[in-house]
Amino acid sequence: MNQRAYTLELLQLASAVPSGNRQAFMTAFQASEKNPVVLFGFNIFLGALGVDRFLVGDILAGVLKLLTLGGLGLWQLIDCFLIGSRARKKNLELARQLANSFSRTAQPGADESTATSN
Repeated sequence: MNQRAYTLELLQLASAVPSGNRQAFMTAFQASEKNPVVLFGFNIFLGALGVDRFLVGDILAGVLKLLTLGGLGLWQLIDCFLIGSRARKKNLELARQLANSFSRTAQPGADESTATSN
């Protein structure tokens, strides 16, 4: 997944969240997102131990990478090209979950307006 498609989808998800919850959505997303550049650095220095895959949440791949010492370096080399895309996909999954949860919660003040009209 390229950076442009990633950014566009994040913007669409953020705009789908009600405006009252949008700041909370962005704060929660930024607190949990995985930075592809940081994961690339982990792959370079600790990729043979599978640290990059553990951080992305691919536990099985991380264990296999650890046991094979990064596929004797081959898997580590391949992940130099793939880990950024994997991090963006995980971030979009997180953003979708957060958008769904923030879209379901009531906006602040919505209950007050219905209570005063009764």
